[in-house]
Amino acid sequence: MSFILSASYFAAAVLFILGLKRMSSPVTARGGILWAGVGMLIATLITFLHPDIHGAGNYALMILAIGIGSAIAWWTAKRVAMTDMPQMIALYNGMGGGSAAAIAAVELIGGTPLNTSTKTIAVLGALIGTVAFSGSMVAFGKLQGLIRKTFRFNGQQLSNMAVFAVTVLLGIGIIYSAGSGGFALFLFFVLALAFGILMTLPIGGADMPVVISLFNALTGLAVGFEGFVLGNPAMMIAGIVVGSSGTLLTQLMAKAMNRPLTNVLFSQFGSAEEGAQSEVTGALKPIEAPDAAIMMAFAEKVLIIPGYGMAVAQAQHKIWELTQLLQERDVKVKFAIHPVAGRMPGHMNVLLAEAGVPYDVIYDLDEINNEFASADVALVIGANDVVNPIARTDPESPIYGMPILNADEAKNVIVIKRGQGAGFSGVENHLFYADNTRMLYGDGQKMVSELISQTKEL
Repeated sequence: MSFILSASYFAAAVLFILGLKRMSSPVTARGGILWAGVGMLIATLITFLHPDIHGAGNYALMILAIGIGSAIAWWTAKRVAMTDMPQMIALYNGMGGGSAAAIAAVELIGGTPLNTSTKTIAVLGALIGTVAFSGSMVAFGKLQGLIRKTFRFNGQQLSNMAVFAVTVLLGIGIIYSAGSGGFALFLFFVLALAFGILMTLPIGGADMPVVISLFNALTGLAVGFEGFVLGNPAMMIAGIVVGSSGTLLTQLMAKAMNRPLTNVLFSQFGSAEEGAQSEVTGALKPIEAPDAAIMMAFAEKVLIIPGYGMAVAQAQHKIWELTQLLQERDVKVKFAIHPVAGRMPGHMNVLLAEAGVPYDVIYDLDEINNEFASADVALVIGANDVVNPIARTDPESPIYGMPILNADEAKNVIVIKRGQGAGFSGVENHLFYADNTRMLYGDGQKMVSELISQTKEL
């Protein structure tokens, strides 16, 4: 039996790693998800044969939990809109961290007596998993629009550090206590939950891709720690893979914004005060759909820059329909994707894939940026901070140094936008006031539908 368990866990771990590898490309990502899913199925089923699990009651609870969890996951996955995928990712990620924390709680309260080193790992997993859980719930609330107010006050970071310090001290006390910790353990989890909430509340929507990646890494780390406590190789390897990949993704997201992770977590980026630092010269120049359609229909190259506004308007299908019309007129059309566009890593890629846009016309920032100078039209739909040229020119701007898409270098820029407000960073977009920019005001889906209609009439 021991050999079967070890072999099954090893097979599951291999499938996790291969699945993650295949997820690195949009062409093979679907297969990668299936591979990882098969690995998880193997790890789940083989657990029923584990010698530490015995008694009809335990099996009944396991089956009940799996049934309820599977039903909820299937129902929510079927119902969730692609525009709400960031919220779903944040929610499910939080569930993973919470599960790791719950495992730690069970082991610390009434499980097999643990030696000091194992107890230390259990407490670390509990702390990290609990913070990931409560922080992810706040991220979900922000993305879902349930939390609209920004919670900031003087000395906020010092208060947060005080809560964290007390939590760590309680954790150390639990590690070296003879028993389970009692009230100290309860207070430890309460303060860990509070710290996750407090550290996430001040973070603005523009930083959500980085925050989601960070909590993903923390969840993986917590799962890996608790896998070590349980002696479960599948949990250890899965946690390590998720933790390392999440850490790498967090670093890539922070690099894409040219900001250290500490700045994302502690700078209160996106406050109104920061957004008032740069004065704008020029005026916004509106354009009507017929004129915009003519500009694109008779162009040689059009580069489309999607952002969160496209997701909110659910305009991805209409954008692809417009693209096909332009391609029929021999217009070369490409999509330019910024790494932090949207509310989660890869958000725009997911939406465009759902609309049927081929992968070979979707380009990352590094691949496409040199082509803007030769583009006749850059069409911006819903993007804001990622095309703001002030990031190159104003050292006082909070987004200074952030790599941006060079939309301002195109011969003409058309911006589809509902209103005249600033982006999530609170910084006024100087691109909108440029001489070569025209503003097409209105709902993204409605405006693209008008562009389609006008293009068909040409």
